[in-house]
Amino acid sequence: MIKWLVFLLLSISLNASILDFWHIKKADEAYKAKKYNEAVKEYKKLEGDEAKYDLANSYYRLQKYDEAIKLYKEIKDEKLKFKSLHNLGNSYANSGKIDEAIKAYEEALKIKDDKDTKFNLELLKKKKKQQQKKNKQNKQNKNKDQKKNQDKQNNKNSNNKNQKDKNKSDKNKQNKDNKNKKSSDKNSKNDKNKKDQKNKNKNKEQSKQNKSDKKKKEKQKQNQAADAQKKQEPISDMQERKYLKMLNKRGVNTLLLPLNKKGEDNDEKNPW
Repeated sequence: MIKWLVFLLLSISLNASILDFWHIKKADEAYKAKKYNEAVKEYKKLEGDEAKYDLANSYYRLQKYDEAIKLYKEIKDEKLKFKSLHNLGNSYANSGKIDEAIKAYEEALKIKDDKDTKFNLELLKKKKKQQQKKNKQNKQNKNKDQKKNQDKQNNKNSNNKNQKDKNKSDKNKQNKDNKNKKSSDKNSKNDKNKKDQKNKNKNKEQSKQNKSDKKKKEKQKQNQAADAQKKQEPISDMQERKYLKMLNKRGVNTLLLPLNKKGEDNDEKNPW
């Protein structure tokens, strides 16, 4: 019974070994033929750190660096540790993760002093310096551009402010000129009104003066006439009757009849 059990286990182990050998052969052939997708398919059917290492290398060839990195980090076999760390550094470097790659190479060199690993490490350190220098230059250029843009914006704002102030000043000046013009027009109008009023008052005074002068002249004329009348001595009734008698004697008819005051006695009641 025990013999049969041992035989069965040996048979299963033998079959598994034969099957693994078959997959390893196919995977290795595919890898050498650069058929990395087929190699990945076959290596996935196997177990152990060696199969995991080969699978990681296949992913690396396919430029699937994230999958490769994950597998390299899982390998624990000390015999494969140096190669895993070296290839891990390569995977990080191709992913653009320079700091992680440098760390992987440094860990690999602790295990083995390798010329290729040193070269890759120095190359990445040099690349890192160049990148830092480039980043610094880019930062300086960026700051310079920002400063230039800021200065440009400040100049633009200053120009806009100056233009705004100028427009405001021009507007204030225009308003002031309009106000002064309006005030001047108003003053001119007031002066004209005052002048017109003055002329009107003057004309009125002149008219009044003319009227007054006219009245004075008329009064003076009247006074002169009155004085003339006053200076002329009136003809007495007696003289008038004598004058009429003389005219009658000469044969002159006259209508100049004396008027006697009512109730007044006259020596000659009938002049004829």
